[in-house]
Amino acid sequence: MKVLTGAMLGLLGAAVATTAMAQDYPSKDIRMVVPWGAGGGTDGIVRKLSTMVEADLPTAIYVENIEGGLSGTGILQVMSSDPDGYTLGALTYDSVITVPWQGLVPNYGLDKLALIARITSEPDAIMTGKDSGYDTIEALLAAAKEKPGEIVVGIQGLGSRVHLAMLQLQDATGTEFKLVSYPAGASEQKEAILSGEIAAAITSLGDFASLIESGDVIPVVEFSDTPNPAFPDVPLAKDKGVDLQIGSFIILAAPAGTPDEIVNQLGEVYQAAHESAEFQDWLATVGVTSSWLGTAEVTDWATGTQEEYFAIMQGLVDDGIIQK
Repeated sequence: MKVLTGAMLGLLGAAVATTAMAQDYPSKDIRMVVPWGAGGGTDGIVRKLSTMVEADLPTAIYVENIEGGLSGTGILQVMSSDPDGYTLGALTYDSVITVPWQGLVPNYGLDKLALIARITSEPDAIMTGKDSGYDTIEALLAAAKEKPGEIVVGIQGLGSRVHLAMLQLQDATGTEFKLVSYPAGASEQKEAILSGEIAAAITSLGDFASLIESGDVIPVVEFSDTPNPAFPDVPLAKDKGVDLQIGSFIILAAPAGTPDEIVNQLGEVYQAAHESAEFQDWLATVGVTSSWLGTAEVTDWATGTQEEYFAIMQGLVDDGIIQK
């Protein structure tokens, strides 16, 4: 007869408890942390999809906006939460690349998360205010050359993805803009461009979809190699002689240690909502690309993307374009 040791009994008890927790999941409301301000593109997409997912769950999913640290403040809260499936988070480019590369938040690392899925990808674009006087990328670049350091462009935090894109654009075109940081993201950029505080802003077209449709801003270039389905007439950088592609994405995640059964269940319900005609049609109207990667693939993709961009950014450091 085989005798179970105390350690073996402990492991068995933990396995039984984990299985029971997964079977009862969810039994209370789920908190979804969006690490950017309310009203931005990430916030809108995550709210839309989570509201649809609620239809397949016995409990609600409520979104909490926690700004700061280029998304690091909110995502660190997810990393530090109990791994029980009741706290989730939405990662963007800065969560995966900027924050860990710059070491902005202590004790931060992707190994502290269980990635559930990637849901969208969003090329960046430059939008100008309708009264700025720059209705083409050529006009904007010409003004920056004529008046170096005077044309104001709103970015989303120093060292962010869009800051990196503007530095690369300046280097490629021999221009110099005045870059102003809006760490809360697209919501702050919108206010600044509407008030005339900035001439242009850089983020995804989806972030500014409502202002594009109203005519308050003009999209002058998108850093993509394929036309945007919602805004097919927006010029592409490659057609304007600028070899630059950059953008963000949204990844859903739970704290590391969350039972696989719960992570897989979340992946399944989010995928069902993601693939629905309602969500796909909605994405097409806001200029965001559907880009699903499931639980089995998303971790390898995220770590590979992180390594790729770390190398790009180190190259910019070596060339003296940015400082770490």
